[in-house]
Amino acid sequence: MTFANPLLHTPARAFPKSVAIIGAGTIGPDIGYYLKTAIPDLTLYLVDVAQGPLDRARQRFEGYARKAIERKKMSEADAARVTENLHTTTDYAAIRDVEWVIEAATEDIDLKRRIFAQVEAVVRKDAIITSNTSSLPAKHIFANLAHKNRATVTHFFAPAWRNPIVEVIRWDGADPALIDDLNWLFCTTGKVPLVTEDVACFMLDRVFDNWCNDAALLLDGAIAAEIDSTVSEFVHAGPFFVLNMANGNPIITETNTLQASEEGAHYQPAPVFKSVETWRTVAPGKTVTVKPDTAATVRDRMLGVLMSQTADILDRAIGTPADLELGCRLALGFKQGPLDIMRDLGEAEVSRICGRMKRERPGMPLPTRSSASYQDFQRYVLVDDLDGVKIVTIRRPEAMNALHDELTDEILSVIRRYENDAATRGFVITGYGTRAFSAGADIGRFPRMLGDADAAAQYARDCSRLLTHLDRMTKPVVAALNGMALGGGLELALRCHAIVALRDAWMQLPEITLGIVPGIGAMVVPYRRWPKAAASFSAMLRQAERMDAAAGHALGMIDALADDYAGLIVAAKARVDSLAGKVAAPADGAVALPPLTAITPKAMNGQVLSAEVIGIMEGAIVEAAAAPTFAAALEVGYRAFGTSACTGAAREGIDSFLGRRTPDFSKTG
Repeated sequence: MTFANPLLHTPARAFPKSVAIIGAGTIGPDIGYYLKTAIPDLTLYLVDVAQGPLDRARQRFEGYARKAIERKKMSEADAARVTENLHTTTDYAAIRDVEWVIEAATEDIDLKRRIFAQVEAVVRKDAIITSNTSSLPAKHIFANLAHKNRATVTHFFAPAWRNPIVEVIRWDGADPALIDDLNWLFCTTGKVPLVTEDVACFMLDRVFDNWCNDAALLLDGAIAAEIDSTVSEFVHAGPFFVLNMANGNPIITETNTLQASEEGAHYQPAPVFKSVETWRTVAPGKTVTVKPDTAATVRDRMLGVLMSQTADILDRAIGTPADLELGCRLALGFKQGPLDIMRDLGEAEVSRICGRMKRERPGMPLPTRSSASYQDFQRYVLVDDLDGVKIVTIRRPEAMNALHDELTDEILSVIRRYENDAATRGFVITGYGTRAFSAGADIGRFPRMLGDADAAAQYARDCSRLLTHLDRMTKPVVAALNGMALGGGLELALRCHAIVALRDAWMQLPEITLGIVPGIGAMVVPYRRWPKAAASFSAMLRQAERMDAAAGHALGMIDALADDYAGLIVAAKARVDSLAGKVAAPADGAVALPPLTAITPKAMNGQVLSAEVIGIMEGAIVEAAAAPTFAAALEVGYRAFGTSACTGAAREGIDSFLGRRTPDFSKTG
């Protein structure tokens, strides 16, 4: 069974102990560095036809490790492990015992076939074989392999040690379990695998290559700097700037020639790619003045080709809408996914742009249905079913699964869809990957409400719509903390009917460090559900003290601890079953609260805090505990959030957050 959340899969293979990468040029060593940082004890072989590239690859490894040490992202000991067990060789016989071979050579199908013939002649029969090709279909590359079932494409994006996206290609020759195992491995090691069908250029390069190709086709009416400036509305770096960085002109020629041979002459590469090495353009954040007519032409064409490829990918089911959106943002640097762009433009504007595209680029695919019909999907959550329990996975890896309005509405929509379904016993909410359940909530519209207590309080009420729905449910919802749970993410977990966690998970309420109070239940719920742990919650609220999962378990807040993700989900499902028929709404009535001892306004990390905001928080905690109903207690929290929004500390805290600096509350009180 294939799951939307890769970590729900039980792999047949453990982490590899030895890997070989064929090709020590640009991306091969970067793939190797990612693997060594993720699996430090891995034995890694870099293979090339000449020693020079291998020596340079080793130097690159050492340089990356030095920079990581300098930036305090890696210890000396960890850096040593990354550079240990790294072997370079020109002899394929040296890799006969490896468990996984990754080919990262030039985009030449004959060369790749020769490499794989050599590889298959020496490696063990159960070794995984993958290619990093960005465009060549697996059915062509692996046509001559004797054991096709253990081979597929794993397409990394530059820089491979940092860019999280990996396309994993599903094709007829590969064992489906291999695809699931690779997805599990990538997700476990911090990557975001996206499964695509086996077509030329797969999913994301169809977008990127044609985005660049149509940019080049526009050069008869605009210069490169004008095109990059115009599309800065949509991407962090324009196509010509990216082509310069990646030496991408030959790549576009190769990939679009391939698409043209398989899908039609309208994909032919722009001839200019063969005569230019470097483009004169502007860096990200810089623009040149562009005449309105020129800008309009460029904008329409570039949006047109984006819509063309988006519709083609979805109409042919090459990839899913959510994966396309995520991949375009994370791998290709779009500020919004193409479907979000289409949604914001509206039906009439999409139709106008596609009409112009049809006239100017005959033959290119275009949407076959209304723009709105492409929007019916969940962007930020994955839903799986395990024996009648819906596993809802928050997937927003670029923000450590932080919550925002659309995401919480998607969770709510899933719950509403299934809560009255007799086949659904309950729900588990967890986070994507192994680092974060949810790193809080985006500040969203809040900065615009600073100074307006009523608007800020209403904002808190609006942000609570999922949480208040959980309060009223009769089917159990269990939070499975797969990593950190901060701020609004922790407030979501607190409103679930039970919490289970990985042993290395931890929790924090950092709002006070931003000069505000938690607005959606953290000053209310913990004291009512776990009154004996009041002192610990007060430290979390007033001084941003962290609580690890073991401490939460000892206090009764966390019901079970797990050593790994599989155990976490087992524990969560068991808790769903144990709560069947026992879920009750939060009790009304006042609760006893031990006195809040005086504290110095400092966080546990030494940061000076706002005494004024701590005072607002303490008043709200006491008043909420005395409230006659749970709803009245929540209302106290909403109003306190609004009051904190009117302080100088809140403005300083939010400004510092947006400016990426440490706040200074010494002048705000």
